[in-house]
Amino acid sequence: MVYWLGERLYLNVTNRCPNRCYFCIRNFAEGVGGFNLRLKKEPSVLEVIRALEGVINRRVWKEAVFCGFGEPTERLDCILKVSRWLKRYFRIPVRLDTNGQGCLLNEGRDVIRELREAGFDRVSVSLNAHDEETYNAICRPVLKNAYKGVIRFIEEAAGLFETEVTAVDIPQVDLTKVREIAESLGASFRKRRYYFPAL
Repeated sequence: MVYWLGERLYLNVTNRCPNRCYFCIRNFAEGVGGFNLRLKKEPSVLEVIRALEGVINRRVWKEAVFCGFGEPTERLDCILKVSRWLKRYFRIPVRLDTNGQGCLLNEGRDVIRELREAGFDRVSVSLNAHDEETYNAICRPVLKNAYKGVIRFIEEAAGLFETEVTAVDIPQVDLTKVREIAESLGASFRKRRYYFPAL
């Protein structure tokens, strides 16, 4: 549930995701960087904290990132509690890597405000498409109006956080248009490389 790449510490708290993106790394691999990210069960808040305690003093980490084989906001209460713990005892920068559907997954909650109050510093949102039709075709969301929900999430997050929009470099996606969308919403843009499975 806890892994690291370079100077960043990552937290994988769920394998659940409301998207079925054809390009997702979990379709082709068991994990990244030698770490297996397929969870046999979702860890409790205490289990995540215990795992962090075992590694957090090994080095100076640039940031802690909620990112793994699932969508972290599927477990909103868990990531809020762990972020508060990180901020209270280690004051480490905390980032959320998300598909931007947190408000749809947690209907009736002010997710953006709750993230801010729990100490999150940055948000990175995987938009992955320049329009709704493309998004539905390549990300195959389960939730209705997912693309519109992601756009709203980005716009709201950009008002409170340093917010980055990302897209995978695949033929169906117009990265120039995604960049324009990101900037129009007050976010920066970063291209992600596509993970090519071994043939």
